[in-house]
Amino acid sequence: MIYLDYQATTPLAPEVAEAMRPWIEERFANPHSPSRWGREADAAVEVARNQVLKAIGVSGGSVAFTGSATEAINWALKGTAEKAPPGRNRIITVATEHAAVLDTCEWLTDHGIDLTILPVKPDGLLDLDDLERELDERVLMVAVMLVNNEIGVIQSVTEIARTAHQVGALMLCDAVQGFGRIDLPLDADLIAISAHKIHGPKGIGALWMRDGAEPAPLLHGGGQERQMRSGTLSPALCVGFGEAAQLAQKRATRDYDHVQKLWAAAVHALGPGWVINGSISHRYRGNLNLRRDGVDGARMMADLRDIAFSLGSACASGSGRPSHVLRALGLSYSQSRSSIRLGFGRYTTQKELVDACQRIAAVAKAQERLDA
Repeated sequence: MIYLDYQATTPLAPEVAEAMRPWIEERFANPHSPSRWGREADAAVEVARNQVLKAIGVSGGSVAFTGSATEAINWALKGTAEKAPPGRNRIITVATEHAAVLDTCEWLTDHGIDLTILPVKPDGLLDLDDLERELDERVLMVAVMLVNNEIGVIQSVTEIARTAHQVGALMLCDAVQGFGRIDLPLDADLIAISAHKIHGPKGIGALWMRDGAEPAPLLHGGGQERQMRSGTLSPALCVGFGEAAQLAQKRATRDYDHVQKLWAAAVHALGPGWVINGSISHRYRGNLNLRRDGVDGARMMADLRDIAFSLGSACASGSGRPSHVLRALGLSYSQSRSSIRLGFGRYTTQKELVDACQRIAAVAKAQERLDA
């Protein structure tokens, strides 16, 4: 199999697997236990926490581990709404956000929150003038992702955060697809991240919180994570997350340069006739979302079962509906159906990527001949 679905998940780094192994096979103690073994596990968790904090690139604030980035986003939105001061009952977000943001915001509308969902331009970027027109003293939070999970465009989150702060609003950034790949928006107040997008294990995420911006707890029961998030932490998952974060920091330039070369090779190998969805200049180039009018992406996937790529978000793949992100760009139903997403990164070789893209192009041309 040629794996080109890096936005859905990334291969576990060998260094991460090795770092986790002792905490799976031998050192299984509960990190919240006062026993000697428990204290050792707790110490390993704190090392991992510091590794993640260092990789985020901030000197202050705190990191709390969660079961996923989805939990972190739910916690940030619901917990902030619970602590909202009188009169602050509006949340502003963007039409191309992940379902973890959009669905949570919709849930909050039944619990006293007014929701504004801003459109994007045809290139997938938010018009900052639209945001400024909507901002007022009632806005509690602005939630905008850094790198879009479907089309890879990079929003101007630092500028968005500064604009939100002018009216006293908080800024939540879903940085799942950006963490470990590009610099994070350090002006944000809350940042959600995940381990399995940076060659770490599945089943663990984190929420970074600026001092004073901590949301009310979402989970109650044991008071772990300094009374902020109850639940027994897995030392193995925490250690894996920390190792993956540290590795991403060390390899940042090498991984970035590798992705740039892969992007150029993929575009060349696909040849003419394709249209890239979303901004080309403001995007993470490990994400190549493109379409070929008249081609059926689902048929293409069926014809190329040994190449792992996708039609959009893994979280929404079973809905049967066209991508809400592509529709937000103004694409028609047929244009959305003719779009595919190729994701590549650290362990993708140029040879396998070129081979995959040439085969994808050949299948697309064959479809066109059959349907002519």
